[in-house]
Amino acid sequence: MTTVRRAVLTLPAAPLGPDNPLPALRTPGPAHALGPAELAALPREMARGIGRAPLRSLLPAPVRDGYGRDRPERALDALVLENDRLRVTVLPGLGGRVHSLHHKPSGRELVYRNPVFQPAAFALNGAWFSGGIEWNTGATGHTTLSCAPLHAATVPAPDGTPMLRLWEWERLRDLPFQVDLWLPEGSDFLLVGVRVRNPHERPAPVYWWSNTAVPELRRILAPADTAWHHGHDRGLRRVPVPAGEDGTDRSRPGHSTHAGDWFYDLPDGGRRWIAALDEDGTGLVQTSTDGLRGRKLFVWGTGPGGRRWQEWLTAPGTEGYAEIQAGLARTQLEHLELAPGSELSWLEAYGPLVADPATALGADWAAARAEAERALDLALPRTAVDAAHTAWREGAADTDPAPDAVLAAGSGWGALEVLRAGHALPGTPFPEATLGPEQEPWRELLRTGVLPPPAKGDPPLPPQVGPAWRDMLETAPADPSTEYHLGIAQWHAGDRAQAVRSWERGLAGAVVRWPLLYCLAVADREEGHPERAAHRFAEACGELDGTVDGPAAVTVAAALTREAVDAQLAAARPERARALWRALPEEVRARGAFRLLEARILLAERRPDEARAVFDEGFEVPDLREGAEILGDLWSRLTDEPLPAAYAFRMRP
Repeated sequence: MTTVRRAVLTLPAAPLGPDNPLPALRTPGPAHALGPAELAALPREMARGIGRAPLRSLLPAPVRDGYGRDRPERALDALVLENDRLRVTVLPGLGGRVHSLHHKPSGRELVYRNPVFQPAAFALNGAWFSGGIEWNTGATGHTTLSCAPLHAATVPAPDGTPMLRLWEWERLRDLPFQVDLWLPEGSDFLLVGVRVRNPHERPAPVYWWSNTAVPELRRILAPADTAWHHGHDRGLRRVPVPAGEDGTDRSRPGHSTHAGDWFYDLPDGGRRWIAALDEDGTGLVQTSTDGLRGRKLFVWGTGPGGRRWQEWLTAPGTEGYAEIQAGLARTQLEHLELAPGSELSWLEAYGPLVADPATALGADWAAARAEAERALDLALPRTAVDAAHTAWREGAADTDPAPDAVLAAGSGWGALEVLRAGHALPGTPFPEATLGPEQEPWRELLRTGVLPPPAKGDPPLPPQVGPAWRDMLETAPADPSTEYHLGIAQWHAGDRAQAVRSWERGLAGAVVRWPLLYCLAVADREEGHPERAAHRFAEACGELDGTVDGPAAVTVAAALTREAVDAQLAAARPERARALWRALPEEVRARGAFRLLEARILLAERRPDEARAVFDEGFEVPDLREGAEILGDLWSRLTDEPLPAAYAFRMRP
């Protein structure tokens, strides 16, 4: 009998803390950027997908950087989907992550299950955590919903059993999506139906990758002889698999020295699957209908940086992991186009695989692949996956039954969009009851044409940047708060000159000036005016006192000062950087990110011995970005000694 029930998962867990209150105006870094010559060498379809709709900013998503690294025991809300063969534990408050996929007959955990919850700055907007199966949509990278709540409810599955539905409104691309977790009675496979809808009258870029963490010591098999390799040297090139250029067997994650991605070049017409097998030939397989085209292996590498990152994301003594992934395109650098009023759907399956170890783990790659596919066909035929997709579409998606029981609530942003545009999205309701304080001012704009300013002592409202909201802001009364939000929407649309004019108009009449000064400072920095940016950042900090009340005052001061100090150092103004840093409360200056700023200030003041002492005392920067090399670069300016392991996060060769 298949059941869905609420549960509590108790883990050592770092609190997420408050979101960054500053608008995410910064252009995302070029982590996956390719040059013109590299693009010209790629297949035309791939190059076109890579160039489709790059993000200008992370707006309107908030940056999530309020977490630390203290991990007290904490109870996390969980949902458990279970039959007599599998037990699936889902975290609806953390992006709908599948935390555990437990196979009862064998007693095996099929995925890598992280024993802690530790956010790190790997998502597009910051907080992300490792382990299990995650659902990535929006744009290249880990979704902005990695640590956000999703709506969850039960709906009838095609066979009449309860099915767990997760859904939310993804704000980067302004698209609703759903993930249906279906566990038929007696099945060894978790079935996952995914649908992404475009309710708008304009085409939309669409991106999806399902990422599964697996123990690092497994062998990875996929039906391909070549792959597109992407490393931290930023390139993308076709390579043979499994043998690397140095003869290393890349199908074994533990054999790679450096971190890297291998996007398998699966042939057209063949079955889509990827497997991770232990030395006894057992493990996990993921397969899907043909719409989910891509398959990928990610490895951390055995070098110091890869080892350090794995320690950073989990608990001491925990085994390493790799990721097997499945996506809509051949690589994660690409986006597809979703036509107005249309949708994409597919079905995935996750379950145990039992293959002959002598063949599946042997040196003959073709034979190993054939053995894994033989075992998959025996366990779950391709026709069964296609039939399940058809049944799901006809019985649980096309007819869109209303949820039986609501189990968790996501954000109110979907309800706001439904209220604004009247979108009909049966099966994935976004009721007005889910609207909260963040959405209320925008609902008032809809009702009256006037955007209420934030209450006295509050930071600015979370922004809205879609074309319809921008139009409403342009016709609303032009008070400083409205000009602030209009400028953000114009910045997001790429009209930077007009955004600056809106912010300058707002500044002329503003009583609370720091939000507008901040936006103008970012504009100066992005447009290559470091001196002017430094001046405006410092002015914004000077205008902050007494304008924000309560705990938010410290959050705003820390976020604003961190960027302001960085701007002073970029403009070679260490004395002003020191003054801004010193003005922070002692509790903030003691945080790892601000200890790093102190070391940078000391070096700029030509006090390298004192900067070195900061390193010797030890500090941790919880929101250090993936691939960040600032610690190693700063250390190399202080000494010729080897970088201590605690600071060794470099991922590149």
